[in-house]
Amino acid sequence: MDKPLVAIVGRPNVGKSTLFNRIVGRRIAIVDDQAGITRDRIYAEADWNGREFVMIDTGGILLNEADPLRAEITVQAQVAMDEADVILFMVDSVDGVHPSDEEIADKLRASTTPIIVVSNKADNEVRDQDSTEFYALGLGEPFPVSSLNGRAVADLLDEVVRKLPEEGAQSPYPEDAIKIAIIGRPNVGKSSIVNAILGEKRVIVSEIPGTTRDAVDTVLRRGENTVVLVDTAGIRKAGKIQGSVEYYTVLRAVRAMERADVAMIVIDAKDGLKDGDKRVAGFADEAGRGCVVVVNKWDLMDSEEDMRAFAENVMREIPFLAYAPVVFTSAVTGMGVADAVDTALDAANNHALRIPTGELNRILQDAVDKHPYSRKGRDLRIKYATMTDVKPPTIVIFVNDPDLAHFSYIRYLENSIRREYSYEGTPLRIIVRKARKERK
Repeated sequence: MDKPLVAIVGRPNVGKSTLFNRIVGRRIAIVDDQAGITRDRIYAEADWNGREFVMIDTGGILLNEADPLRAEITVQAQVAMDEADVILFMVDSVDGVHPSDEEIADKLRASTTPIIVVSNKADNEVRDQDSTEFYALGLGEPFPVSSLNGRAVADLLDEVVRKLPEEGAQSPYPEDAIKIAIIGRPNVGKSSIVNAILGEKRVIVSEIPGTTRDAVDTVLRRGENTVVLVDTAGIRKAGKIQGSVEYYTVLRAVRAMERADVAMIVIDAKDGLKDGDKRVAGFADEAGRGCVVVVNKWDLMDSEEDMRAFAENVMREIPFLAYAPVVFTSAVTGMGVADAVDTALDAANNHALRIPTGELNRILQDAVDKHPYSRKGRDLRIKYATMTDVKPPTIVIFVNDPDLAHFSYIRYLENSIRREYSYEGTPLRIIVRKARKERK
């Protein structure tokens, strides 16, 4: 089953992102360094004492509303109430109770989701005492912490874990089921693609409630494969969250990808590739899922439109998905829908493909022999490599000095692997580590 979701909400500048970065254990950049790819990293996987969960940072939402602050507060509170398993409501112990805190609290009090009031910037006992005024919000005992220096964050995480849903739920799907999430911006045709897939003379096995609230996943047979279409279609309660549908879409996509092997990233042929498409694609890539780009509504395009040129432009715009095949569909006419499903199944198989250790080391050694690499007057030497995991395929390469392993050479090694094992539709994770010194 998917990992539980912990959302941080609160007004701007109370330290939400600082707490988020501390909990996930690293600094998460907000904008990718490639021009034109605005992939906000608002989520990351985390664990505490062996319990895994997903952190969602609701900071940095910019809305084109007459009152952006009020709109942001409404969206954050509503989305957290709809989707999160635990809500961390962050306030500022220095400022005390702010009118915006009261507004958020008014909304959160209607939620049945466990809520922890986190009084941030409490870096001493005096601030601990100041935090007691947040009892007035009516959401229980405030939890004073300092996200900047880490004071009491461990205790906070203990409390978070206590409030998470119990583990042990069994998946309702067959063990070998291939789970496909159909994700994308609103109105690109996700629901139509789902309906077209189900209309392709397939036997629907059942409809099973998903772990996303109110979602229904569809199980069907495709040849010898059991396929689960993971629900992401439709933006629920849109009237309550106008102005940040994209944010809500991203959160739903994150939820769906927690349950999926492959993401079918649907874009609108008439609109072309938008920033929102790049953002959703970035989440799928970072989550390590198999990916297929589905260009929908192709029936609305000029018949002379060149598919190859369109696909090449997509890859130029989202180069981090260079491994992902591009499929053209029309949910209305059924064109390409069967091919899209088959391509997703191929991506799922590649996502689980393991290269034998001996074969992997042969490929890498041949690549090094063909193009040795030196940096700072020293040769990079690969001692050993092994595939430690699949879904996604993860390779650990042990070298004499990891600092010599420039990203461009790692990309060359990845391409060398893909020449023999294409891994079409799936990312390859390559980790470089220092080899142990040989015993004399």
